[in-house]
Amino acid sequence: MRSTSGTISTTASLPDERPFLRQLATVRWALLISALLISLIGLVTVHSASSELSIDYLPRQAVWLGLGLLVFVVAFTLDYQFLTKFSLPIYTVAMLLLLLVLLVGKEAGGARSWLGVGAYRLQPSEFAKIATALLLARYLAGINRRFLSFGQIMAASSMVALPMVLVALESDLGGAAMFVPMLAGMLVVAGVPWRYFAVGAAVALVLAAVGWNLVMLDYQKDRVRTFISPGSDPQGSGYQLRQSKIAVGSGQLYGRGYQQGTQSQLRFLPARHTDFIFAVLAEEWGFIGVAAVLLLYAFYILNGTKVALRARDRVGILLIVGLLSGFAFHVLYNTAMVVGLVPITGIPLPFLSYGGSFTLANFIAAGLILGVDFRRHVNR
Repeated sequence: MRSTSGTISTTASLPDERPFLRQLATVRWALLISALLISLIGLVTVHSASSELSIDYLPRQAVWLGLGLLVFVVAFTLDYQFLTKFSLPIYTVAMLLLLLVLLVGKEAGGARSWLGVGAYRLQPSEFAKIATALLLARYLAGINRRFLSFGQIMAASSMVALPMVLVALESDLGGAAMFVPMLAGMLVVAGVPWRYFAVGAAVALVLAAVGWNLVMLDYQKDRVRTFISPGSDPQGSGYQLRQSKIAVGSGQLYGRGYQQGTQSQLRFLPARHTDFIFAVLAEEWGFIGVAAVLLLYAFYILNGTKVALRARDRVGILLIVGLLSGFAFHVLYNTAMVVGLVPITGIPLPFLSYGGSFTLANFIAAGLILGVDFRRHVNR
């Protein structure tokens, strides 16, 4: 375009970035901020929990945090509707990786859940949760009716049952159970008559009985027995729970101080940098520190809920609900586990516990949730 002075003006050909920046500014970045704050607290606590071990896991977790931010950007950038269109291939790859774990997977903590070479490991079950959420969101969003039929509920349940069975065969019953809240949350939003939940509860009891007799290993049964009778084996299967309760109780209001906890620093508490990191936090920072972290988790869930409420398309709403349901149940179960309210199983805390695959999966989920928020003016 020529100006009146005869020079060529390029202003008209440049895209206007202001709508993009305004849209970016409206995203609920508070969700990411809360995740980063929890992650930073996790770094400090992982360092304290592993300082007396042969390996200080702080540098490794810092690397995973950096990689987590990278995959967050990728997940935020990719259109979630584009991902759901390819959800079936993504789901298929995830199932193949779970099958590969059964064939050549590495064992740790009584479960064969990892793929890897040497010290580098990947836990496919964490990414299978995201793949399953994408497939479920696409399937349920395509059903245009107030209530799902029984056949549609069974179809959705079968999508979750396959990875659950594969993860359970890895002897990771805790990981398998984490698919259930995701399915339940998405079914509630999609529309399920309440009578079907009664049927589901009855089926769950039958499956629990079958699992107890045919699937659960002896050490897993001992954990349940310890939960029912905590004092039955204080030096055996009840040892971990007993040490966890001591750590939590000794923190009192303000805690013993950073790296001053007896249960963690004197190596009494097992799995203190992973599944029982919440007990370390409670011992060192007391009720005040625990309350602060729980508020950050509540802040994350609240902002995720607000993103779902203002999403403009059904697939985005369902995807957020599935991811948030799994996240919330992780927090609820782990915090209840360390004080003996539920049986012990391998359920880590999002952003706080040490773990590469788990950290990456949580940041991918956060990127997908905020990606829905960013595109709410486009995807309707």
